[in-house]
Amino acid sequence: MRFRRSTASSLADPSGPARPSRGATFESFQHRNFRLYFGGQLISQTGNWLTRVAQTLLVLHLTNDGFAIGVLAACQFGPILILGPWAGLVADRSDKRRLLIKVQSFAMLQSFALAALAFMDRPPLMALYLVALVGGVTLAFDNPARRTFVVEMVPRASRQNAVSLNNALMMSARIVGPALAGLLVTLVGYGWCFVIDATSYIAVVIGLAMISLEKGSPSVAAVRARGQIREGLRYVRSQPDLLVPLTMMTVTGTLAFNLNVALPLFAINGLGGSDSTFTMLYAVLSVGSLGGALAAARRTTADLRYIASAAGVFGVAMLVFAAAPNAALAYVFAVPVGFAMMTYSTAASTIVQMRSRGSMRGRVVALQAMVIQGTTAIGGPLIGALCDRFGGRAGLGVGGAAAVATGVFGAQAARSVGRDAVAVVEGVAGSVVEDPSSV
Repeated sequence: MRFRRSTASSLADPSGPARPSRGATFESFQHRNFRLYFGGQLISQTGNWLTRVAQTLLVLHLTNDGFAIGVLAACQFGPILILGPWAGLVADRSDKRRLLIKVQSFAMLQSFALAALAFMDRPPLMALYLVALVGGVTLAFDNPARRTFVVEMVPRASRQNAVSLNNALMMSARIVGPALAGLLVTLVGYGWCFVIDATSYIAVVIGLAMISLEKGSPSVAAVRARGQIREGLRYVRSQPDLLVPLTMMTVTGTLAFNLNVALPLFAINGLGGSDSTFTMLYAVLSVGSLGGALAAARRTTADLRYIASAAGVFGVAMLVFAAAPNAALAYVFAVPVGFAMMTYSTAASTIVQMRSRGSMRGRVVALQAMVIQGTTAIGGPLIGALCDRFGGRAGLGVGGAAAVATGVFGAQAARSVGRDAVAVVEGVAGSVVEDPSSV
């Protein structure tokens, strides 16, 4: 694949992004809006992880089938693949606070519906899929609105710090949520996990309702016009520093980030473990991801060569993890997998988000969610069927090999684009990275 060269000025954000803030680590907490948002999201994101893990385990125990888990993943994230561009355009056109209140309220009802099904003696699998599909539609609209709203709640000088703290929030929820799911599933069952998640949305809705953007930096809503989705796609295709990372993330999103499918099968069938083995593996992997996020926060630049190297390291780490002979070593190997996965996804996401024009950012972020999470709708069933046939290790191995191949592609693309077209991004800490593993 060949890419045209771009000048340095063409890569700059036309909206003129401010330099990353060098203030205190918790600078954004000085702003009431961010405190309200952070508190609500900390509770809600932990609840979301609780539900995602419990939902996966419930389907696994009902079916003991990897393909069934893959179908669940397709229902959860397929709507992002289909609705992503439109959802991003809606975010660009909308008052994001009001949109989020509506979306989060709907998500609360979906979690209550899951709880009602889980309290049944044997819930119908198709009903679980249907509710997951509804949740996927909600997620499609939530992703671009929530991720672009972070930078609107604080003054421009605090944007980098705000999104960096948001990263830390997401990583903390990834650690606590899976571990809590393993404990609650054992103690009180699946239904109460979903009830707790549904209740957590109350904190989010109240926090969003109390936010006032008078002292923030809201973006200007895009004017309604024909062809705006096609305009967003043309914009991405014209920018190599957007197109190459998104292409790479499409491959890894399809084959490598499907840990919600391969990991429980690897833990329970491959390692002979239990539900707690799976949840602890994911918690340990998330500890590595938190380390990767903190390491990324120390970097001030990222280019295509760095992204390619990070993808290769992630692939090798996954291959080593897949070969772990027992749970003890799997816990050890899970740390570098999480670290490398977050380093790669953070660097790729940073360029995509920080180099997007302000009026296009919602559409670009939605496209990014499509290639990271939406591709699970394709990769999930494929990886599930592969694990059924060859075991959970095979699913992890294919993901690792795909990441290595992606790294090779990225390195070749960086050479083709040339040094002048490599995006240098200040403030890698500022990227807002959703859980790349799609769990």
